[in-house]
Order: sequence, then C-alpha cells, then structure tokens
Amino acid sequence: MSSRGRVGMICLITAEASLFAVFVVAYLYDLGKSLSGPSPGEVLSVPVLGTICLLSSSVTVALAVRALGRGAVRRSGAWLLATVLLAIAFLTGTATEWFRLITREGLTICPNLFGMTFYALVGLHASHVVVGLVMLALISVFAWSRALRPSHAERVELVSWYWHFVDAVWVVVLTVVYVIGR
Repeated sequence: MSSRGRVGMICLITAEASLFAVFVVAYLYDLGKSLSGPSPGEVLSVPVLGTICLLSSSVTVALAVRALGRGAVRRSGAWLLATVLLAIAFLTGTATEWFRLITREGLTICPNLFGMTFYALVGLHASHVVVGLVMLALISVFAWSRALRPSHAERVELVSWYWHFVDAVWVVVLTVVYVIGR
C-alpha cells in the first residue's frame, strides 16, 4: 500500500478524531446545565437497531475489501452494497429520531443547551456517515459497472479505514450521549 495514502488517511482520521473530541468534551461539559427541558433522560432512547446496522457495516466493508483483494470484484460489490444499505438504515434511524425529537418533544437547538450540543455532536457524526456513504456508494457503482479492479484494493482499504473510524466514533457518541448522558 502506498505510504502516502496511509499517511494521508491517518492524518485525516487524527484531525477528525480531534474535532470529535472537542464536541464530546463540550457535550459532557454542558450536560445537565440546561435551564429548560427536556432533558436527555426524558427524550432519548438507545438506538439499538441503528447501532447494530452501523457496527455490522464495519464487517461488510471488511469483507468487501477482502473479496476485492482476492480478485472477487462482484462479491466485493455485493458486500459494498450491503454496507451502503446498512449505512442508509442507520441514517434513516437518525432522521426518524430527530423528527420525533423536534416535532413531538420540542427539542431544538434554540431553547435548550442539551439540544444544541446533542444536535451538534450527533449531526457531526451523521455528516461523516454521509461522506462515507457517498464514497462507498461510488465504489459500489464502480464494482457493479466493472470499473473496479483488484488493483484498486489498497484504495478501497483506505476508504474502509475511514468507515471503521466513523463506526468507532459512533461507539463513543453512543456511550456519551445515550448511556452516560441519560
């Protein structure tokens, strides 16, 4: 694998991890300091299905990289498609949660410090899922159109590093927001 590609992805992941760390610290610092409701315990429930989908997508992307490395481009495309579908399921769950929080619970970014930090942290993560989803969808299209080759395995692996990072960040966000924060 090209050392420039590895170094570049490691630098990106390090920078993004630093950004997430700032948001996590801000969330934890502001936790319980809202003067008006609702509070996390009143409106949040652990997104079990979304978490299962997102964490499973780390397995499917790893299987896609492995298949491509072995020359099985169609199988790789199938695993990439599965990864894309799992990511879409996760984002659908996030959108459904936000819709409920805004319309039924009245939780927005304006009147409540919890709302502001919640949407900032979870939204930051969701935006990273969208970026990864776009990259994975493009690679999947390349696989299905036969433009993807086993010689591209190293590049696909770098995209999978980003995806594993997004999944790891979700474990932190899940723990901070939905477990500790409740």
